[in-house]
Order: sequence, then C-alpha cells, then structure tokens
Amino acid sequence: MKVKQVLLPLIFTILILPYQILAQRSAAEYFEEGNTKARASDFAGALQAYSVVVSINPEHAPSYFNRGLAKANLKDHRGAILDYDHAIEINPKEALYYQSRGVSKSMQDDYRAAIQDYTRAIELSPEDAKSFYNRGVSYAKLENHRSAMADLDKSLTLDPGDVAALYARGNCKQHLHEYAGSLADFSKVIEISPKRAGAYAGRGNAKIELNDFAGAAADFTKAIELSPNESSYYDKRGFAKNKIEDFQGAIADYDKTLQIEPENYKAYYGRGFSKTKLNDQRGAVIDLTKAIEIKNLYISDPKKIVYEGKITKSILDELRNQVKEHIKIDDLTTERSEAYYIRGVSKSKSGDSKGALLDISTAVELNPTYADAYFSRGLIKSSIGDQMSAILDFSSSIKLKSNFPEAYYIRGIIKHSLGQVNEGCLDLSRAGELGYMPSYKVISSYCN
Repeated sequence: MKVKQVLLPLIFTILILPYQILAQRSAAEYFEEGNTKARASDFAGALQAYSVVVSINPEHAPSYFNRGLAKANLKDHRGAILDYDHAIEINPKEALYYQSRGVSKSMQDDYRAAIQDYTRAIELSPEDAKSFYNRGVSYAKLENHRSAMADLDKSLTLDPGDVAALYARGNCKQHLHEYAGSLADFSKVIEISPKRAGAYAGRGNAKIELNDFAGAAADFTKAIELSPNESSYYDKRGFAKNKIEDFQGAIADYDKTLQIEPENYKAYYGRGFSKTKLNDQRGAVIDLTKAIEIKNLYISDPKKIVYEGKITKSILDELRNQVKEHIKIDDLTTERSEAYYIRGVSKSKSGDSKGALLDISTAVELNPTYADAYFSRGLIKSSIGDQMSAILDFSSSIKLKSNFPEAYYIRGIIKHSLGQVNEGCLDLSRAGELGYMPSYKVISSYCN
C-alpha cells in the first residue's frame, strides 16, 4: 500500500508595510481592507482590494504577494505564480515569496521548479523549517527519497514537533525500506495527533513489512474506526488477516473493500486466496479470474492502446528508432541462446518482425537472464504497437542490468506516450543520470 502523501500546506501570511511607504492614503486603506478580508477567508474580496493597491502603486511587492496568496487559496495557482513573480522581481530577497511560489508550483505538479524556489528560500532563510519540509516533499514526489529524507531530517531538527514532517518522513522511510524507522515516525505522529487515520495505516503497513501481522491488523482497525470509507484500509487488514490465517475475517474485509471499490483487483486476489484456503475452489477461481482481468493492460489488445501523452505514436516511433542497439559477440554457450538472439536481430533488420520475435523469445527461454535479448525484443514489440509487452521487456532488462540507460529511456518514452507522464519522465531522468544524453532533450520538450 502506498501511504497517501501529505498535502503541502498553504499558509496565508500577511506582509504589512507601514502606511507611509504606500504612495497614497487610499492605497493604505485598500491594503488593510485586503488584509482584513484575507483573515476572514474572503479571498475574492481580498484579491480585489490588493488589485486596487497595485493599480495605484505597481511597485508594492507585498500587495502582489498577498494577492498571490489569495489566488492560491482560490486554487488559481497559475495566477498566483504570476503575482509571486512580480513580488520577486520587485524584492528578490524575501524568502517567503520563493517558498509560496514553490507551493503553487508543487500544486501544479511542477516539482522540479518548486525545488528551485525552495532552495532559494533556504538560501535566504536557512533556519526556516517549512522550506526544508516543502522541498523534502517535492523530492519525494519525484521519488528522490534520499534527498527527501535529508530535508525532512533538517526540518525536524528545526521543528521537532512538526506532525506533517514526521508523517512525510515516515512515508519516505517506507519507500527506502527503513520500516523500523517508519514505524517510529508514525508512532510519534499518533502520540501528537491520535485522530490521524493515515498514521495508523502507515504504521500498520510498516508492521506488515516487519512481519507483525497481528499488530498491523490492530492498526488498520483503528484507521478504519477513524476513516470507515477508505477501501485500502480494509484491503490491507484483509492481507494481514490472511497472514495470521483468519481467512473468514479476511473475506469480510475484502467484501467491504469491493463494496466501496468494486474494481479493486487486489481485493479479488486476496479474497481468492482466502477462498482457496477455505477449500472454496470454485469461488476462488472466479475471484482470481477477476484479479487477472480487471484493468489489466498487459493482456489487452495492442490495437486498442490509446496514446494519451504529448509523445504521440509517431513521435514515439521516431524517438525509439534513433536508439542504437549495442550488439556484441558473446561466447556461444551450450544452449546456443546467443545464436538465436543474433539471428533474431538480423531478421528484425531485414523486416521479419515475426521471425525475429520467435528467435529472440527462444533466446530468452534458453537464457532467462539475457538482458540484451529482453531489450531487443522490447524494441520489436514497441515497433509493432505492443507497448505494454514492450514495457515488461524493458523492465526485465533493467532488473537484470540496472545501469542500462537505453532501457530506461525507451521505457520512459513509451510510458509517457501512454499517459503515464510522471513515471515516464522519471525513467528519462534516470537514463540521463546514466549518461544517455538524448534523454535531456526529450525531458526539455515533454517533461516541463
């Protein structure tokens, strides 16, 4: 289970300048009116008042900033960023301007740009725990959990009782498989804020990984008491109950999961397992069949794949075809998988995709650790439109050879083309880190 990430807080902070700095008395009155309305959560009214101020005094940075905060609270983050830009242009030394702009960028999922703003805020105000927290959460969103941990540690050094930072760090530690530390963080959150369902769920998940299944079931029970309509809590408690062989209890939890979320294929899988253990094989087969079929892109018709990202099929084909395979001669082993592989590559280059797939698949069957063969088969499958199977082959290549930049690159452009933009861009970033420079051109064009 992925514990839900804590939302970045939007804290409305009023910057008040002495009236004499404003150009006119009327501007001062409008500025105070904006502040009053903002405190009363009348953000639309506050926005209008600040607009009057900047029309009178276009160099008044606090009004641009406060208007940006009003827009952010009205969910107009693009508009907020424009106002923060003006405030920063007028006064580039105010850390809070950068921090708030970073929050709005984060709310638009532009985490890389947000990190730049948080970094500048930290340079200007290095003792501000909130900027470290926000940057840490943005790193976590980009799955850079080591950097996220460093920032969250610093945030908690500056503000040890920050529940949001503890919660985020607990979640981050789970991604890094530091489950004992995660358990400690979520326990601390529970001590400070005992009504937080997600903290019990996070601790329950840590306990599952630490094989404390009874303890996990108890934590998910508490999470359910606090948030009874969260389907994932029943699903995870069902998993824990299966582990302690409470199969009837597990079925009840999976039933509840499916009542809330009828297409939760993981719940069908768990319930199918429970039914197998209770010797209800007919029911188990029905459930497990649904677990296999529901929302499974990997068994769908390749012709029905929809290219949803900015990388269209034609762009995908162009980018993929620019990648050069590194074909090298290896010693011929007894099972001769290398010969099948090279023959498959040769057939592919001569236009015989079907024959190529047969040969390279034989090479993989004979040598299941043949990373280059999975990669080449993935290229062929992608070229004939079978993108989901291609992703599986590139994933196999990466599992077998973790420093395979071309595999990350092509898996990235395929995922992006299928609408999995964040995952695709992360793969492209990894390819660039491993030295495949064409990744950065694609990132610049399609990930920003």
